[in-house]
Amino acid sequence: MKGPTAVDEPVFPPGEVRLSSTWETEPNVAGFDRSGYVVRGDVLYRYFYNFGYGDPIVSRIGGGWSNFTAFEVAHFEDPKTKVSHFMAYGLRSDGTLFRWNGGFGRAAQSAPGFSSVKSMALISKTATYDTFLANTRGGALYTIRIPITSPLKPIVTRVRTSTWQGFEALVADKCGNYGTLLLGIDKDTKSGYLYAVGHANGTATVINALGKVNGTMPDSPYYRWGVVFYLDPLNGD
Repeated sequence: MKGPTAVDEPVFPPGEVRLSSTWETEPNVAGFDRSGYVVRGDVLYRYFYNFGYGDPIVSRIGGGWSNFTAFEVAHFEDPKTKVSHFMAYGLRSDGTLFRWNGGFGRAAQSAPGFSSVKSMALISKTATYDTFLANTRGGALYTIRIPITSPLKPIVTRVRTSTWQGFEALVADKCGNYGTLLLGIDKDTKSGYLYAVGHANGTATVINALGKVNGTMPDSPYYRWGVVFYLDPLNGD
């Protein structure tokens, strides 16, 4: 299994980006359209770029992000029913989980109680909920299912009780119809480990270790390359 490789020309100078969302990719006659959100310093930005067009298009969302340790966007659309949602999630260092529903112009909802979370990765987007897989500093592994209804009421379910504390970053992608391919990154040893995770089912969830990824994993922000949201199913829960 290979380590990280470049898929495009550099967009940001090394060390400039602290957090990143999933990036959506769509083919275009001029190359590939790519878009995503990044935190640079204290500020959240949205980026769109296609090197066939010229310079990136940058939109400043707002400041106040210095104390956030995780950020992700769940952009969902059912291709048959066209039911859709756009949710942005941020985890602050005091353990408060925030959600912005439909865009950043609306007031965020929040839920406390996540101070033990070390990293988290989006594993499911559905018409009624989004789900993250999260590891804790104590070594446990949990799913955090978040119904899209208001108020914000996450549902936390234990998957494993120990041995997961070594990963500072988790990256997840679809595996089969209902599973997850999970990459756990240990930044202390610059190592990455792959796991095939079955459909989430609490402590009965099947997790198969696939081994260590070849090469080194630098101390960088990690994120998922996705396709356009309406062709990007995540069904891990």
